[in-house]
Amino acid sequence: MPVDLQSLQAKSRLLFEVQLKPMQGQRFQPTGFPNLGAATFRSVKGDCLLVESAQSMANRLELTCWDALGQEPVAPLRGLSHVRVERQGKFLTDTILEAHRINSPYLLVNSTDKSFFAAIKDEVGAMDEGPIDRKRLAETLLKYDIGSLLHGAFLAKKELAGGRLRVARAISAFIEAEGVRVAASGGVKNDAVNPSGDAKDGFGNVPFSRDEFTAEKITLFVNLDLAQIRGYGLGTDVETLLVLLALYKLRKLVDGDLRLRTACDLAVATPEIVSSNVPAFSLPSAEALEADLHGAIARCQSLMVVTTIQFNDDFKKAKETKEDQGASEETGAEDLA
Repeated sequence: MPVDLQSLQAKSRLLFEVQLKPMQGQRFQPTGFPNLGAATFRSVKGDCLLVESAQSMANRLELTCWDALGQEPVAPLRGLSHVRVERQGKFLTDTILEAHRINSPYLLVNSTDKSFFAAIKDEVGAMDEGPIDRKRLAETLLKYDIGSLLHGAFLAKKELAGGRLRVARAISAFIEAEGVRVAASGGVKNDAVNPSGDAKDGFGNVPFSRDEFTAEKITLFVNLDLAQIRGYGLGTDVETLLVLLALYKLRKLVDGDLRLRTACDLAVATPEIVSSNVPAFSLPSAEALEADLHGAIARCQSLMVVTTIQFNDDFKKAKETKEDQGASEETGAEDLA
């Protein structure tokens, strides 16, 4: 049965609040940030916690499209535009996998092969002054990397309209928990051979502490910006394709692997996923979405290409600080001794 999108026509957003629960037990491990740890905060609902950030969820939604064994998009999405990067004829990466997608350093920043950069520059045209031609930018992103129209893009190159070419995320997602409490625990890394050995070299028994959490409620929040998708001005067929693709990503995410970390394995807590702002709309099944995507991709096929480029440059290492250089010199001295 075709997916009915009629109830979305008058809406500027499609929102979901998907209730989650730990797959087993009650504890879970949230995302952590350097020098911060778990992102806890207080609201009118009490003690809350950011379980997974919008940046991380964008990458997880993209991964639902990727066949890791075949190093290519999953079968139902073949024909969608993306850029494949090879090194000496072998797969290296893809815009679907890159954190900055079409603004990957292997495409636009560090490669000595400027053919793809030149193609993008030619497609977007001269926009050094005046307002950005957003439709032309959207057409270019559709042609080369449709995922950038959903997950955002920022072509931060001064040669491309002075670095002003950017598109916000049309689909955003994050996971929060409320009514949280710390579940403190710990353990010991045992060394039966040399229990009193030097821990900095990996030897010895090493005790450690660990904070997990429990929560009264865990929610996956999803926001699909329908107004932004229509605002691209790409026509009804492309709009339908983008909405179906976004829904497919969400369906594959909730049906598939919500094991965010070793100790954060989550599952959907409700049998049906209904929109929080369009009660008449339920998230379609993967089978229904795949069937409609087949036709939607075919109708837009002439507007998209799959591009393969080569990146054979040397990999550059980050510049050493004086401290790093000193440490390297000390290590060298020890090795020589």
